[in-house]
Amino acid sequence: MSNGIDHPIYNYKIVRQFSIMTIVWGIVGMLVGVILAAQLVWPELNLGLPWTHFGRLRPLHTNAVIFAFGGCALFATSFYIVQRTCKTTLFAPKLASFVFWGWQLVILSAAVSLPLGFTTSKEYAELEWPIDILLAVVWVSYAIVFIGTIAKRTTSHIYVANWFFCGFIVTVAVLHVVNSAAIPVSLMKSYSFYPGAIDAMVQWWYGHNAVGFFLTAGFLGMMYYFVPKQAERPIYSYRLSVVHFWALVAIYIWAGPHHLHYTALPDWAQGLGMVMSLILLAPSWGGMINGIMTLSGAWEKLRTDPIIKFLIVSLSFYGMSTFEGPMMAIKTVNALSHYTDWTIGHVHSGALGWVAMVSMGSMYHMIPVLFGKKQGEMYSISLINVHFWLATIGTVLYIASMWVSGIMQGLMWRAVNQDGTLTYSFVEALEASYPAYFVRFLGGTIFFVGMLIMAYNVWMTIKTAPQSSAAAQSDAA
Repeated sequence: MSNGIDHPIYNYKIVRQFSIMTIVWGIVGMLVGVILAAQLVWPELNLGLPWTHFGRLRPLHTNAVIFAFGGCALFATSFYIVQRTCKTTLFAPKLASFVFWGWQLVILSAAVSLPLGFTTSKEYAELEWPIDILLAVVWVSYAIVFIGTIAKRTTSHIYVANWFFCGFIVTVAVLHVVNSAAIPVSLMKSYSFYPGAIDAMVQWWYGHNAVGFFLTAGFLGMMYYFVPKQAERPIYSYRLSVVHFWALVAIYIWAGPHHLHYTALPDWAQGLGMVMSLILLAPSWGGMINGIMTLSGAWEKLRTDPIIKFLIVSLSFYGMSTFEGPMMAIKTVNALSHYTDWTIGHVHSGALGWVAMVSMGSMYHMIPVLFGKKQGEMYSISLINVHFWLATIGTVLYIASMWVSGIMQGLMWRAVNQDGTLTYSFVEALEASYPAYFVRFLGGTIFFVGMLIMAYNVWMTIKTAPQSSAAAQSDAA
């Protein structure tokens, strides 16, 4: 690449680092998930040790797959997309390098502290206060690099994907700082700044918007770049993509109270969360339809291009999850679904079907370019196809088993005899769930095997890459 304005030398070094760690942390996080699924079938696999207990490994799993795997994918793709769409190199390359190493330190700190039992016990926000402070510093640095790159762009237009990334970066910063406000009592112990029901409300304002912005808005930025690029078609409706962005950021932030139906939260707040969750269906499906319809005139690519399969099927799961979520937010439905495995199925429909698959499709598109090859020129296209089917089958087995188990649990818990006593004990409901837990373990294992195949394919792609080209594309910083 030349140094001219039209073709600047992009900083691909930081993108390569985050891309490789996306796959590394994906394997680690999903392996812990498979171990946890196995523990629920064979409880003795916790080995009777405190640091391998389900209650300690479970937050390690969620942090590893959301913030390590998903986070590294977001860093990699956002830094790649912002440079290419703004036609400029990254702002403050040394700060960008700090973002990479700082994020890895946050992840390693979580991997050590959570199994040792250091936790705030807040969902998706379990890390104790010293790690929270480091995370905030890294995140603000990320914001400076990303927004600074947009500010120094050589194009007049800011592409819609960058709006989604900006929305996700700014909102997650606010969510993290507000929800993590705590009073430290020792080096690794603190208590929430908020009391009782207020703490619950702040936590689920954070928790659902960690899903809404970290796991939705950020990955939609990914979708709005890689789907048109891989399909070699313009986005179906650019106007709809802008409407999608503003509607999503305006509505999503209000949906958190639907996690607190039938609790001490005021009834009006529960109702508001339900109504806003239902309204959220419109922008979510608008974005899903916009992505899928980008293939108009190029549907034959679904037969021949496994990367397009990853991206389009991920959008299908996004549409399904964003229909299921508002439905489960309805109070009468929630009375059946809450605290059951149905919720676990819903989460993994979004996590495996949407987040993981759109990340994998994006990585398959991007990694060859990062290492001096042509777009989509992976070591083995057939292995991408194998990975696609393993990921799809694994996801379907996982979520279907949890749907069946969850609805069954909800019905068993609510069943009463004529004299008003419960028909089933909790243990009977647990015993009935056992077959579904085995199917869940099977689905998760299949999905994990697909991740190993991806790692091999990426490794061989890097190994066979022309090193001189890769070096030429890297920013000297």
